[in-house]
Amino acid sequence: MSPLDALVEEAEVARVLGICNACRYCEGFCAVFPATFRRLEFGPRDVHYLANLCHQCGACLHACQYAPPHEFALNVPQAMARVRVKTWSGYAWPQALGGLYHRNGLVLSLALAVTIAAFLALVMTSTSSLWAVPDGGFYALVSHELMVGLFAPVFGWAVAALTIGVTRFWRSNPAGPSSVAAMRETAGDVLSLKYLGGGHGDGCNNSDDAFSLARRRFHHATFYGFMLCFAATSVATLYHYVGGMPAPYGFTSLPKILGLSGGVLLVVGTVGLFWLNLTRHPLQGAPERMSMDLGFIALLGLTAATGLALAILGRQTALPLLLALHLGAVMALFATMPYSKFAHGIYRGAALLRWAVEKRRRSDLKLTSE
Repeated sequence: MSPLDALVEEAEVARVLGICNACRYCEGFCAVFPATFRRLEFGPRDVHYLANLCHQCGACLHACQYAPPHEFALNVPQAMARVRVKTWSGYAWPQALGGLYHRNGLVLSLALAVTIAAFLALVMTSTSSLWAVPDGGFYALVSHELMVGLFAPVFGWAVAALTIGVTRFWRSNPAGPSSVAAMRETAGDVLSLKYLGGGHGDGCNNSDDAFSLARRRFHHATFYGFMLCFAATSVATLYHYVGGMPAPYGFTSLPKILGLSGGVLLVVGTVGLFWLNLTRHPLQGAPERMSMDLGFIALLGLTAATGLALAILGRQTALPLLLALHLGAVMALFATMPYSKFAHGIYRGAALLRWAVEKRRRSDLKLTSE
């Protein structure tokens, strides 16, 4: 995205929010509008903050009297979506990688996963056939130490890049010191996906203008599925290094129960979100974001599906091939995580925390003045 395009999109959000500031019909819909009404002007930093506060439920678009085909042509979700892409790529570290992923998200994600999987498959064929089931399970093909050596640096890179990016975002427009109450409120909003309930709690608007909670439920399945899989990996790490119990584990073990539950939820969630992205009302999002959104969802779904296949079928079928596909998907997911739609959760959490802090700071100032 060129600097001129970014300025145009930021100016469009400022124009839209200026009209919203005068109308105020959507004041109770979500956090965006009360945060907007606390401002008289909308500079780039405010625009980025408000864009990441938006959950793109679409309620304001369908309720707006100034939406297309009105001459004002107000489209809050679309304007916000375009600026969010600019935010993630603009604050990304390194910045060049953010721009590359946003332009070619789906192709880049799948190409990276397939390339890594092909490389790992070639390595494995040096000791086994891709269709064989070696004694000792997948550690006979890729040792635990090698897996840690491959994935720890990539995961560390993802954490470092995300931390640098969101820190830049937070410092660009500081809200002041946070409090335990603000952090507790933010955690509740994030874990419950409060603002995906739509303006009146009936859910997001579908392409036919009907309300539905499907988007919220699929997001919940994806989020909690991911957390269960992360918990499974964490417990397995404790088993290995603290308990002296290396994998593989039985189906009744805690890592396996957590992993299978999380994998099922992830597959359900990602398939649902992929379908909703393809069928959503064209005015509710930015078409140029589609590749980035679908790229992340596809990688997450591929990771979950191959992980489930590996856990359930790995001892009866082509273990090396399944392992190569799964590890390729996981490594591609980690490598692209700071630049994919995964970043939206981190930036949105930061925006929600800023809103929780801002509400309290303004309330304190009002009480002091009185």
